[in-house]
Amino acid sequence: MAKILVSDAIAKEGITILEDGGLNEVVYKPETTPEELLAGIGEYDALVIRSRTKVPGDVLRAGKKLKIVGRAGVGVDNVEIPVATECGIMVANAPDGNTITTCELAVSLIVSLARNIPAADATMKAGKWEKKKLSGIELFGKTLGVIGLGKIGREVAKRMQAFGMVVWGFDPYVSSDVAEKLGITLKSVDEIVAGADFITIHTPKTPETLNMIGEEQFKKMKKTAFVVNCARGGLVNEEALAKALEEGEIAGAALDVFTAEPLPDDHPLRKAPRIVLTPHLGASTTEAQEKVALQVAEQVANACKGGEVTTALNAPPLNAELLKAMQPSLQLAERLGRFVVQMCDARIVQLEVTVSGQLLDYPTEPVTMSVMKGFLEHISDIPVNFVNARARMQAQGVEIVENRSTAAKDYLRLKTITATMENGKSVSVSGTVFAPNRPRIVSIGKLHFEMKPEGNIILLENEDVPGIIGSVGTLVGGAGLNIGEISWGRYEKGGTAMTAIKIDGDVPESVLADLRKLPNVLTARLIQL
Repeated sequence: MAKILVSDAIAKEGITILEDGGLNEVVYKPETTPEELLAGIGEYDALVIRSRTKVPGDVLRAGKKLKIVGRAGVGVDNVEIPVATECGIMVANAPDGNTITTCELAVSLIVSLARNIPAADATMKAGKWEKKKLSGIELFGKTLGVIGLGKIGREVAKRMQAFGMVVWGFDPYVSSDVAEKLGITLKSVDEIVAGADFITIHTPKTPETLNMIGEEQFKKMKKTAFVVNCARGGLVNEEALAKALEEGEIAGAALDVFTAEPLPDDHPLRKAPRIVLTPHLGASTTEAQEKVALQVAEQVANACKGGEVTTALNAPPLNAELLKAMQPSLQLAERLGRFVVQMCDARIVQLEVTVSGQLLDYPTEPVTMSVMKGFLEHISDIPVNFVNARARMQAQGVEIVENRSTAAKDYLRLKTITATMENGKSVSVSGTVFAPNRPRIVSIGKLHFEMKPEGNIILLENEDVPGIIGSVGTLVGGAGLNIGEISWGRYEKGGTAMTAIKIDGDVPESVLADLRKLPNVLTARLIQL
């Protein structure tokens, strides 16, 4: 009999599934404190949480019997997944529960902005009758720009098409064929910003998307444009938005997510005109909460009896012995997938995974799935796991090629990931795991490197001339950044070279911009692992 702790409130139906007809003992303590969790986790086989409970590394290491942590919801920021992986503990979520709920909130906010519904309600309750002042606009015939065509973005597009809206979309990883089937015209972010009447954002939060809608974008928008963000706080620059509303650069906005939550009392958006604010209600419906409870309960109950866990975020379908043997290579493969996607400047149409050496003694599929998982997690707002990764890649229009090679003699566990873009260009990165468990990037393209695949890496292409390393080091040091590791390679003397610089801490975009201005520096990009 497995013993399961439920430390947050979930639907009763979820408890029934966890009990599994009496096969499991379920302890329901929805107000478990951090101290109680740490002290008692050692006696449980499974833990079920929502967003309140935090599961840091010390709790996971203390869970000597723990097989799985189930999160009733999508986000797992409250679970230290790398430590869970090290401890052999699966982490599973409920990725499909809030898609429709979040979509419907975005649609509701679009309609509310068009017809001034929140303002009308407030004035009526204040004893006023401001019918002329609150005249709105029709959605029919207007253009909706959807930035991010993941699951939620596509659902929003479908519903707004029913209103008679023309839908433009941006997603660098969605092909024109897929967009055409969805009835969406692909546009650049700049085109959407300049031409759309309503702009709704549904992207993951990455270095590329952080503050993607800021002062520059607001200045390009129509004065009649509206902006909606139900995705992640920080995608819209909040200070720039408040200023744009105050100065009448756009007609209005609606936000459900914020950089700091709860939203501070003195935040400028609380006093901004023509804005609708909601307190992160994207997943807050009875149906969504029931769905996530049922889905995660099924996953946890299956795990407790050795069954399949289809939403596991950190475990491919391998038995425990094989998983332990392959785990270092799988973790490296995931980071290589994350690395290669950040090297690309155009949409990727093919991803090739080549394994060699001792990896030929193991199944290839888990390595490929790990690469796909790392790739997708960087570009998509759709939850990714080892079960759905291949289907998600197909939805993005990316062909997967798997190779097993006996040609590589220099490394025992070599993995090479090659991404081919729609412009015909390709990039590649290779990595291996040296004993005992020392993962390293060993080549980028045809250039040899040796670097830990972790943290923030500045990747430079430069002319092979004297003084490059000194000028780059001086600039980076002058910006207050510490270089933890540096590696470089060149194709031929006096030709083009590449420099990889591992930085301790965050790297501001301004530093990358300054690096690009240095003489003989061709490109500078940030790789986040």
